[in-house]
Order: sequence, then C-alpha cells, then structure tokens
Amino acid sequence: MRLGSGRIAPQLDSPIRDDNLSFDHSDETVRIMGTKPKSRIVLLGTGTPNADPERSGPALAIIVEDTPYLVDFGPGIVRRSAAAFQLGVEALEPKRLARAFLTHMHSDHTSGYADLILSPWVLERTQPLTVFGPRGLKAMTEHILEAYKMDIRERLEGLEPINSTGWQVKVHEIEAGIIYEDEKVRVEAFPVVHGSWQAFGYKFNTPDREIVVSGDTAPAESLVAAARNCDVLIHEVYSTKALGKRPVDWQKYHSHVHTSSEQLTEIARRVRPGLLILYHQLMWDASEEDLLAEISQGYDGKVLSGIDLGIY
Repeated sequence: MRLGSGRIAPQLDSPIRDDNLSFDHSDETVRIMGTKPKSRIVLLGTGTPNADPERSGPALAIIVEDTPYLVDFGPGIVRRSAAAFQLGVEALEPKRLARAFLTHMHSDHTSGYADLILSPWVLERTQPLTVFGPRGLKAMTEHILEAYKMDIRERLEGLEPINSTGWQVKVHEIEAGIIYEDEKVRVEAFPVVHGSWQAFGYKFNTPDREIVVSGDTAPAESLVAAARNCDVLIHEVYSTKALGKRPVDWQKYHSHVHTSSEQLTEIARRVRPGLLILYHQLMWDASEEDLLAEISQGYDGKVLSGIDLGIY
C-alpha cells in the first residue's frame, strides 16, 4: 500500500507556517501506529551529492520530548533546523543542537559539520557538541577547528558577548554496538556496506518507537537483523529503472554502494517495518511517484517518500 510522496500533507499546527517548506505527517503516524508518538522524526535534508535546490544535504533529527538527536550533517543542516523551529518544532532551535551521529565520512553527509559546530554556538549554545561516528571523525574535527581558529579567537577575545564552551566538540569514534544511552533513548550502531568506508546505520530505541536509519549502504544483512519488525525504517534508495539510463561506470558504482528500489522491496518484505520512509533518493529523471511505484510493485506495507522538513 502506498501512502504517497508526501508533497500534500496535513497543516502543521504552529505559529508560523509555509506549505512549501514543512509537511507534518503526524496524522499518518497516528493512523499507522495507533497513537500519537512521543518521539518525532524530522527530515532536515533528503538530498544526495546532486545539487537539488529542493533537497538539502542528508540530515535528520529524532526528537524525544524536547531533545533532538541528529543523524548526519549535510549542507544546510542548521538553517533547516531553524526553519523547523520557526514552524513550531521547538526542539530544533539551533542552540539545542548538541548531539549528532555520523553514518560515514562522505562529503555530502559531512560538509555541514563546521556549521553545526560553530553556528549554534554563535546562537547561544553553551554545551559542547557531542558527536559519534566512524574512524576519521576526530581528524576531521581537529582540522575544522584549526581552520576556524581565527574566527573562534576573535569571537572569544573580541567584543562579541559569547560563551567560552559552545564551540567545543567531544568526539567519539565508535565500533558496532550500543554507543549511547540516556533516560530518553538508546542508540545502537551496526555496520553497513558502502564502498571502503567504515560506515554505520543506527537504531534508536525511544520510549514508544524503534527507529532504524540505514545510512548510505548496499543491501546488508546487518541492517535486516537490526531493523526486523521496527516501527520505522528510514532507508536510502535509487530508482532501478532510472539507473539503467546512466553511463555504465555510474551504473557499476551505484549498484555496488547503494540500494536499488528492487533490492529495498526485498529488504522491506523481510524486515516488515511499521512504516518505510525513503530518503537520500537517487531518482535522476524519475519522479517520486515512479520511485514509489517501483517499491509498491513488490511490497504491500506502508511507504512514504521523504521530503525536507517532513515530520513523522
């Protein structure tokens, strides 16, 4: 059963609203899950390396009560968070962005990192940013702070009234397993298959939902095991039909490091999530409707094609 692309959705109950920016699917979630969830998913960016102006770089937030937990930090992450805050998602006020989980080191997933470190600090974040991710994250963090040391020094030593802690970063390079837990969420990292990268997907256990994020990956048995019978599976995908029109070398690349709509259909049949959300959609000349049709040909569960600022 196909619920639709998400381009038309209930109005967001908030003091500021722009139908071109935000789509609240919470009514769909109630219909699927039976009750209004305590946890929310906000897709901050559903893009790919392709420069689609309607899709910011890969990033999403899982919000439990008033606490946001970010996955990836593609370009535009802070401004997309600010847009969600203006539309009534108070947990995504930029100064509250303090925890993030990185799936892998590709530039489209990390080029918003400097923004995430510095902009919320300028906007009054006082606690250090805490990040979890694969090997290489510490080195990237050190290089970013080195690159911006003059900016940091000027803000700290000049006339700007700013705190001395919000620019700092606590980095945790991880391996598979339980990597984070507090009173609201438990986060498990599991390995996925994405070229030669050390790459992870994440499973978030909240008080009311089990939410699994694939990250960029080819089909992986580790994901099937982690996601089986989860409430929500957020999975990357490319159009099987549209890939066939791409140059042969790109066909080889995408077919080895990403998941086709045909492959995702099989994964979804095995996992049986309560809701499947497509993201990081590589569609090329296909439409969202085409992509959803490819999925629905072999899968009868609930499916949505994610969009920037979609709320689930």
